Amino acid sequence: MPSPSHHLLAVARGDARPDLVIRGARVFSSFTKEWLQLDVAIADGRIAGFEPRIDDETPVIDGAGKYLVPGWVDAHMHIESSKLLPVELARTVVPRGTTTIVVDPHEIAGVLGTEGVRWMLDACDGLPLSVHAMLPSTIPASDLESPRGPLDADALRELLTHPRMNGVGEMMNAPGVAHGDAHALAVLELVEGAARVDGHAPGVTGAMLDAYLAAGVATDHEATTLEEAYEKRRKGAWVLLREASNARNLKDLLPLVREHGPEHCAFCTDDREPGDLLEQGHIDLMVRTAVAEGVSPEDAILLASLHGARCHGLDRVGAIAPGWAADLQLVDDLVDFGPSLVLHAGRVVARDGRPVREAEHVWPQEPMPGNPNPTPEWVRGTVRLAPTSLDTFALRAPGGRVRVIRAIPDQLLTGEDVVEPLVRDGLVVADPDRDLAKIAVIERHHATGRTGLGLVTGFGLRSGAFAGTVSHDAHNVIAVGTRDEDLLACVERLRELGGGLVVCDEGKVIAEMPLPVAGLLSDRPARDVHVEQERLDEALSARGVTLPSPFMALSFLGLSVIPDLKITDRGLVDAANLQPVSFGVDE
Repeated sequence: MPSPSHHLLAVARGDARPDLVIRGARVFSSFTKEWLQLDVAIADGRIAGFEPRIDDETPVIDGAGKYLVPGWVDAHMHIESSKLLPVELARTVVPRGTTTIVVDPHEIAGVLGTEGVRWMLDACDGLPLSVHAMLPSTIPASDLESPRGPLDADALRELLTHPRMNGVGEMMNAPGVAHGDAHALAVLELVEGAARVDGHAPGVTGAMLDAYLAAGVATDHEATTLEEAYEKRRKGAWVLLREASNARNLKDLLPLVREHGPEHCAFCTDDREPGDLLEQGHIDLMVRTAVAEGVSPEDAILLASLHGARCHGLDRVGAIAPGWAADLQLVDDLVDFGPSLVLHAGRVVARDGRPVREAEHVWPQEPMPGNPNPTPEWVRGTVRLAPTSLDTFALRAPGGRVRVIRAIPDQLLTGEDVVEPLVRDGLVVADPDRDLAKIAVIERHHATGRTGLGLVTGFGLRSGAFAGTVSHDAHNVIAVGTRDEDLLACVERLRELGGGLVVCDEGKVIAEMPLPVAGLLSDRPARDVHVEQERLDEALSARGVTLPSPFMALSFLGLSVIPDLKITDRGLVDAANLQPVSFGVDE
């Protein structure tokens, strides 16, 4: 925190005129969970105090009949999952009350390395949104994935110099950490005793969890069952309750708060699609949901603000108190929590759900049709595929039964089924009547042509194919389809777009979303991206897909560190044990 200015102290004493006063609101005390009738003085972007000097020239906001609460803090999210550039993400979440986010930029790191991370974080400069970053600690997520290149301890040490870097991001190789893997320990040594370390330990319990936490990991956002969350909290981990687009864990975990209070818990969104952000909300959605599920408004506010800041050691963020950041919102009620006014660093930045351009603060210019947000050329053109043909998707029948990835609605976890496949001319083909589609992951960073093939169930796809260059965490091309011809059409269209999402049928493109920036991000306004996402989802629904957020679900089938069965460009992976497994069960 910067040293207090003489002006801030004078305003706090009542000797100088505040920059702004919010008058007449019921003010939430995060430290006693009381509602206080106070006037709030703001100076130099911070709360000065509660006994302001007010005269005819003092700027005053009338808060009568409203509630003044801290701005929301998202304790863990990925900008890349929104598919939006940072400025568009800010335009989307700030009017909903979010004023601070803690991001892990390992998606961009997997495609563009440390230079890409620096570009993304620099793109957050000047936004009315505080962005704190965690070091992308596990690139690749495991040795069974193929990003552009690994980030070793030396590369990460260089990234630590960035002013937005706050600690170590999610340590995804939980077995490696627990067993003292040399790379994991080298990363932890970079920040030993000086910063927080985020966890990523889905299903890890017992002695393995003890070892993981003993290594220095402080948080976890991957608990999917109440029992798992309880164990992690009992053992001292900050439990980040998550509500992502395809990992909706909030309701299942709320008894943790209802029964034992909000201590050592916070809210995070992890991965949310633009349509969900626009139509459902961000952290505000989690607050509404928690209150509707029986959590007190006061506890919900703490989970959404102070606790997210505390778990990352953010200084004087997330509460309304002297010297704390003047990141605030006026809400009309404690049910919907819709902010009528949002302030960031003491400046009005949104009103009635829309960004505002006040004289003292101007948002970056919004992109217009034909004039997208400018991005440097080097962050584009990242899709480097070897030539593909129908042979790319030829899946040899191993003889006998095969393993099938089972997608699970609203979860990142997958299952493993064993079936007799449909075979033609010695090759395994999709079988839509049994909801068995072919899945392929093709390396896209170095044009190696390396391809992993298998089967997946759970989407309900009846015809056509869909594919994308968003595939956690290595972000190779991932595709699911019922016909090889449509799989090929999808991949070739992604090559032409330079990255994106696409649906094809009968060899034709049905719907698409270009993602030219690293194959992960659009350069269009959030509303345009939402429309494209709706068209993609409608195209898949028309072809039988019933799985919620199908493209988000697809993107996690390539993540080798979340159980049970996954697929990368190197083949099928037993993610629980981080081991490659054969397609054929009887091989």
